[in-house]
Amino acid sequence: MNKLIIPAVVVAIGAASAVAWSQTPAPNPNVKIYYTTPLENDASRIVRLQSITIPPKEGNNFHRHPGDQWSAVQEGEVTLTIQGQEPRTLKVGDSAYIPRGTVHRNQNLTDKPARTIELNIMDKDKPLLEPVPVTQ
Repeated sequence: MNKLIIPAVVVAIGAASAVAWSQTPAPNPNVKIYYTTPLENDASRIVRLQSITIPPKEGNNFHRHPGDQWSAVQEGEVTLTIQGQEPRTLKVGDSAYIPRGTVHRNQNLTDKPARTIELNIMDKDKPLLEPVPVTQ
């Protein structure tokens, strides 16, 4: 009986570990984080500099951030849609400021990759992105 208990425990631990591992979100290969650091004189917020690559014909869904975002297009074209406004096409060298809580999305509607660089000042210990359902 004892000979069966140890292998059963090992199998149960392995199965539980596999389930936990599969629930850990994988890093986004389209995001390159250059740095994340506390905001000087305000440890309740972080500063994050990152590059985002948006493959052709892809993008993200409407979302908002717990902080401010500045974005500049470095390659290709990005269509920025702020909920309630007409979409804007941003080309290389164009930039946008997205204030805290602004519902928006970014899309690459072209056949070539697009790349942006983003500076985010966000609340610490909060998700950097909150999905927002589309309203008609």
